[in-house]
Amino acid sequence: MTTDTPARLLQLLSLLQTPREWPGGELAERLGVSRRTVRRDIDRLRELGYPVRASRGSDGGYRLVAGKAMPPLLLDDEEAVAIAVGLRAGAGHAIEGVDEASVRALAKLEQVLPARLRHRVATLQAATTPLTGGDGASVAPETLTVMASAIAGRERLRFAYRSGDGTATRRLAEPYRLGSTGRRWYLVAYDLDRADWRTFRVDRVSEPFATGARFAPRELPTGSAAEYLRQSMYQWRESYTFTVTFAASAEVVAGRLPGWLGTPQPLDGGGCRLRATTGDPPEWVAARLALLGHAFTVHEPDELVRCVRELGTRLVRAADG
Repeated sequence: MTTDTPARLLQLLSLLQTPREWPGGELAERLGVSRRTVRRDIDRLRELGYPVRASRGSDGGYRLVAGKAMPPLLLDDEEAVAIAVGLRAGAGHAIEGVDEASVRALAKLEQVLPARLRHRVATLQAATTPLTGGDGASVAPETLTVMASAIAGRERLRFAYRSGDGTATRRLAEPYRLGSTGRRWYLVAYDLDRADWRTFRVDRVSEPFATGARFAPRELPTGSAAEYLRQSMYQWRESYTFTVTFAASAEVVAGRLPGWLGTPQPLDGGGCRLRATTGDPPEWVAARLALLGHAFTVHEPDELVRCVRELGTRLVRAADG
């Protein structure tokens, strides 16, 4: 019999998180308590925000269902390892849909993982090869989790940084946000040595660690980290605007199009149009549009039209041998 109420509640919650209905008598037997105690414990879980539904009958059952809010979850060892490995695999590449929220979840999970499970996660990831990844360089998940924890804790971050020309420097910064373009991860931070805001490519960062020194967040010039990142990227490289129409609905195209490339708009006569500004090479944009799997027409600029034509010619030549 479990006499410690908190321990018994945790054991009860662990049982309820198995997707099935538990008869009250079976729960009482598992916990070594009376059915009345089970009912009181169920009420305590409900007070804590866990949506437990009871069914009527001679031996009424209980089931944990979806609620309005996300209460804390209990994970066994295998579940915790599986989630951590999955988050690490996704975080290592700036895969579309894997954003800062995923990295925050990974940081929270790894913070509470016992050392033995942390070792299992690292060993399993080292022994596997992902078959999916972003178009950009991979990033060590540890780097992302350190940054995410520093952002959440408002701690100054120190790290080594390698610029585009290979120059190596040491930076002390106040991290503001992590952002993903769908290809790469970036850190928006206030660089204390340069007394100005900066954007850092995370795949060029090494040896990051939170100093423990707290800071009050500064106001970002643009008000939005996403807007600051966009302006920074276009400042580094020449950008251009392209216009493409598709012989498919806006919903269908949007479902296969990276969000950072823009949002297609429906046309009155059917199909949709995409007008966006990017700094990516026209050759890459041409290939990305071709991968959507829908007929399309490039209207501008001429450079992108030329790249699409050359890509088509090469593909036809390759198919003809």
